[in-house]
Amino acid sequence: QVQLTESGGGSVQAGGSLKLVCAASRMIQNRFCMAWFRQAAGKEREGVAAINTDGVTNYVDSVKGRFTISADNAKNTLFLQMNSLNPEDTATYYCAAERPPCKTCTGDRCYPEPPMEASQWDYWGQGTQVNVAS
Repeated sequence: QVQLTESGGGSVQAGGSLKLVCAASRMIQNRFCMAWFRQAAGKEREGVAAINTDGVTNYVDSVKGRFTISADNAKNTLFLQMNSLNPEDTATYYCAAERPPCKTCTGDRCYPEPPMEASQWDYWGQGTQVNVAS
């Protein structure tokens, strides 16, 4: 089991940047795949970015080129660098973890990229709010 605590949310103007931080209660290197999800008011939780224990990443199309997921394994910490923010990025952002293997499967085929479906992740933080003003 692992406890996750997010921080770094806040309010910014469109075009600005924020860096989210997720602190894990135990070692994550080689033990947990990690991800960031977000949930806007009235919408379903959406996978934003994920990274597996081999360093393979996955991003939702809407954030590619703007967001970067990374981990400091020595500090059991996950990051999400968010640049060029726009109002559509406004949401509560959640950190998530699951034990490997973490693969994306479609039908009978599986791919190395970590999954972006919330139902496939076992551990969750409490969330941090991001507000982007136009």
